[in-house]
Amino acid sequence: MTGPRVLIADDQALVRTGFRMILASGGIDVVGEAADGVEAVAAARELRPDVVLMDVRMPTMDGLEATRRVLAELPECRVVMLTTFDLDHYVYAALAAGASGFLLKDVTPEHLVAAVRLIDTGNALLAPSITRRLVKRFAAGDGGTKAPAIHRDLTALTPREREVLTLMGHGRSNAELAETLTLSEATVKTHVARIFAKLNLRDRAQAVVLAYETGLVTPGDPPS
Repeated sequence: MTGPRVLIADDQALVRTGFRMILASGGIDVVGEAADGVEAVAAARELRPDVVLMDVRMPTMDGLEATRRVLAELPECRVVMLTTFDLDHYVYAALAAGASGFLLKDVTPEHLVAAVRLIDTGNALLAPSITRRLVKRFAAGDGGTKAPAIHRDLTALTPREREVLTLMGHGRSNAELAETLTLSEATVKTHVARIFAKLNLRDRAQAVVLAYETGLVTPGDPPS
């Protein structure tokens, strides 16, 4: 099976080279590299990759603005943010801007390859141990840089769909949702797909952000 086409955007040449080698060894085609946000947008426009690995902090244009511009032009593209710190205050804003998740730069080779393949299938890269803390912290306004609010009309959702969205906001997987709600995974997937369609969400990452932005999930609240 052909792997996804990937663009690597990072201002450190050694990082780009290392990631390229790791992905190539995993059968993934790296179609290009970029050393800053401006180059990333131009390369994405020209190469039309399936996935962009986007460094958060880059000169000329940072990864957040580059993500906005790439996804505005290429809505089918998936962006994964690269960061050194698990609570980088730009990452929450990047999720709100449409990024499908993030990876720490010290990710293992196996995890990097698996993560890129996961993102390419349309899933979000949401590691609960990191992402849940990050979203709670910055949804609470405790990060210095608050992401722009995402406004969606939740009245379009059925009571069951609101329940599913709430649990997604707590980082629950489809299997966990099925167990909690006593539903089949197929039924859960149908609910999730309808939520995405009704609220115009790209993936699970934006669903989590939305749950916090709208107050459906309150930072610090245990899941019901």
